[in-house]
Amino acid sequence: MYHRPQVDCSPDLEIALSEPISRLNWPNNETHRPVLHGPIFFARKTAVNENVIDVLIYIYENYMDAEDSVPADQIMLEEELVQAGFPQGEIKKAFNWLDELAWRQGSLAYAEAQPNRSIRIYSQREQQRMDLEIQGMLLYLEQTGILDPMSRELVIERAMAIETEELTADDIKWIVLLVLLNQPGQENAFALMEELVYNGEPVYLH
Repeated sequence: MYHRPQVDCSPDLEIALSEPISRLNWPNNETHRPVLHGPIFFARKTAVNENVIDVLIYIYENYMDAEDSVPADQIMLEEELVQAGFPQGEIKKAFNWLDELAWRQGSLAYAEAQPNRSIRIYSQREQQRMDLEIQGMLLYLEQTGILDPMSRELVIERAMAIETEELTADDIKWIVLLVLLNQPGQENAFALMEELVYNGEPVYLH
């Protein structure tokens, strides 16, 4: 199972990857959280690799997990992704998506979270991309403390930035995981979300 810390940045990875993807804080592979037991997430493995989400999952599982050697530069990474069956257009979109995520996270001011009992009202465009199942899931994640209002808005923004006709609940789960990966002070939330993504089990806070 995959269980990496989310704040420390690995110098080797920063050197290995050039712009734009290198601005994302990659996990330090020397520190491990407790192993999460359960089946590997196979939902994407049997599908045709043609979606930005597929590329993001591949990058996460093969490089952010830091179990495989990292290509010497972004060109080599792109070539490997092409060899894995991903279209170059989707690869570039994924790199840009990660770069934008890193920029937005770097520009956020992390203040002490205040209790928020307001209900998030989705715009018509957001409702067209994110159905009631997704909205309910995001509400659940916020109510259980996995997402705070700032993280929720970043998840919604990053979801809307993905150019696909429709988004599924599984797509949003992966977006939440990637957002929490480099969110300062969200190690516990990340671990719980990772367990939900891979094990499909209900999230319980301790």
